[in-house]
Parts: sequence; C-alpha cells; structure tokens
Amino acid sequence: MKRVFALVVLAVAARAVEAQNPQCAPGTNQTSINYYSSDACQKAIDLFNYMAPQLGVSLTGGNALLGTGSTVGGLGHAKFELRANGLWGSVPNVQDHPPVAGPYQSSTYNTKTQILGLPAASAEIGLFKGFPLPLTRVGGVDAIVTATYIPNFNSDNVSVNAQGSNLKWGLGARVGLLEESLLVPGVSVTILRRDLPTIDMAGTVPTGSGTTTTLQINNLKEETTAWRLVASKSLILLNLAAGIGQDRYSSNADVTATVNFGPLSGTRSPVKMTQNLTRTSYFADLSMNLLILKLVGEIGMVSGGTVTTYNKFDKPADNSRLYGSIGARLDFPPF
Repeated sequence: MKRVFALVVLAVAARAVEAQNPQCAPGTNQTSINYYSSDACQKAIDLFNYMAPQLGVSLTGGNALLGTGSTVGGLGHAKFELRANGLWGSVPNVQDHPPVAGPYQSSTYNTKTQILGLPAASAEIGLFKGFPLPLTRVGGVDAIVTATYIPNFNSDNVSVNAQGSNLKWGLGARVGLLEESLLVPGVSVTILRRDLPTIDMAGTVPTGSGTTTTLQINNLKEETTAWRLVASKSLILLNLAAGIGQDRYSSNADVTATVNFGPLSGTRSPVKMTQNLTRTSYFADLSMNLLILKLVGEIGMVSGGTVTTYNKFDKPADNSRLYGSIGARLDFPPF
C-alpha cells in the first residue's frame, strides 16, 4: 500500500511538467551532466505527467458532498462526511525501461491496472436559507470546508516530506437553485478549492550495473478548483443524486534528477515547471438512510484535456477514467 500511495503522491508533480523536450536536451558536451541525464529527465517528466490526471480525480472525486444536491437549510443546519475516493487507474511498469546514459530515447511502457485513492473529510454548514417559493426555496447558501492530509514517509526507495504542516484545508460554497421538498428535487451549484500541502519528493530507480537514478520534485504546490451542477431526490429509504462539472488543476515545482553512470554522476540544475489542466467529470450517487446516518456510494467518469508525452504508453495519458467513492454522512439536525 505504501508503494501505491507513493506513486499517487509523486504523480502530483506531473501537473507541473509537460513533455517539452528542449528542457531535457543533451547539448553537445558529451562529458556534461546534462548529456548523461537527459533520458532520465525526459522519462521522469513523461511518467509523472502520465499519472497527473489520475491523481486529480483521486483528490476531487465527484459530488462535493456525497448523495446530496440541495442546500442544508440555513443557519443551525449542517452535514458532515467521511469518504474514500477510488480511481480505476493504470500505473506504468517503470522498471521495464530504466533511463540510459545519454540523450533521451522514446520507450513504450506497458501499464498495470491499479486502484488509486485518497481519503477526505468534509463539512457543509448552512449560512442562508434562501427565498421562499411555492413548494421550495431558491438562493440558499452553504459554506463547505474540507481537510486533506499527506503523511511523511520513506519506504521502497520513495520519500515524501511536507514542508511545515501535513494538513491542508479547502474551502467552497453551495448555492441552491431549488431546495429539495416532498415534490421538488434539490438542484444546486457548488465550487470547491482544494490544495495539497507543499511537499518535497524523491524516488530512486535502478538503472543497471548497481547504479541508480533519483528523481526529485521540490517545493511542489498543487491547487485544484472544481465546480459541480447537481440534482438530488429523496425516496424515503434511498436518495438519488447525479451531476456534472469541471476540474481545473494548477501546479508549480522544481524538477531535477541525480544520475550515477559509472565515471560521471551528479544532479541537473532544477527546472521550474508549471502546468494547467482541465477535465470534465460526471457522476451518479446512491445513498441509504439509516436513521441519522447515511451510507453513500458514487460512480463517475472523468475525461477531456490533452496530455502530450515523448515516451509512449499502452493506455493514453489523457484516457477517460472510471472512478467511485464510498462514504458516510451525518446530517444535523437529523430530520
């Protein structure tokens, strides 16, 4: 599990890099560290970039709070949720093509199916009940607060260390278009900003003959913004919800590689990278009412955006991805 989690966390760096080959060009000096590390540099960029869209949906999921499309009902009302997001993803078999000493070379990677996921905690707090209409209300406003935690660890040649706090808070809001009632479904728009803590990461890859290459991502800052249009309706014991929305990711990081190829070893100068990526998400939720507790499941699909890589993969980097979530929600007051 630690290796899987490490791959997921390291994949954040992919949003900070696109396959811009000149940034890994070997140059003409065949005794320079840039010459010997250019293939390692390009493979690091492409492999991280391959994982980027998968990490994005692992963090954002679908619905802002599972199973609901309505505001909570104004001051004194709230919803609290614990959930786990899971993505039906694919991880490249990086050991099949270790970096070589010299100019970058295009390799074709096979991938293995892997469920990638992250836990999350959220609270939705009523601020304004909205304006009354026959059978419903409109214009209700809720605040949404989330928490993301990334642990420090060093395992399986991968290290992840947060700079300062390992916990990062997210903020958002829900605006009610229709408040759910006996005859009217709940319809709302949500917007949610979630970031990861600033982290430093390093991963070591064997390159043959007892040598290794270390891929380093420092000062990584990851920001995500997600908006959703959601509708929901309660059917006594069951609740149904469905929605569509868009995720936007913005990142920056210092990327480098340390190589050891016989007589020549060293570290490339860090390259400052930035990237913006946009994907579309659509989903459906089913929840079961157990008195004050609601158990919720979600299934969805994410697609869109363009990811260009110099190396190739048996499944495209910008492939559509199936995801799901499970969680428990507590509504206050319960009725």
